[in-house]
Amino acid sequence: MFKTVQDVLTNYRKAVHEKDVDKFLLGYAEDVHIFDCWGKWEYTGTVAWKQVVAEWFSGLEEELLLRVEFHDDIVKESGDLTYVHCAVSYTAVDLSGKELRSMKNRFTFVLEKIQGSWKIIHEHSSLPINPENDQAIFG
Repeated sequence: MFKTVQDVLTNYRKAVHEKDVDKFLLGYAEDVHIFDCWGKWEYTGTVAWKQVVAEWFSGLEEELLLRVEFHDDIVKESGDLTYVHCAVSYTAVDLSGKELRSMKNRFTFVLEKIQGSWKIIHEHSSLPINPENDQAIFG
């Protein structure tokens, strides 16, 4: 159970670092709606999202971990609904902790308190596009 929105973000960070698909999905409502900036326009529901997350985690090298950090996060709560907007950095580190590479996405999360626990009901990730070459700009 996630008593605070920060609990959901902490779970996200830990689950990515541990490459734990089931732990990661605990922060999402079953009927979550996701606009992802990788591969497909949108995903609906944790069944579809689980497949994407499992492929993401299994595609990471065995000796590679991802460190997730939330930057400039703004949280606005109103009753049983909350939104968060922030930048999220993903830094690949080897087992000794040496940083190998990093990228940053922009995120908006909408959360709802469902049966006493905060859950992500909508997630939108994006990258700005460079108008000169139509390439995504990784922060």
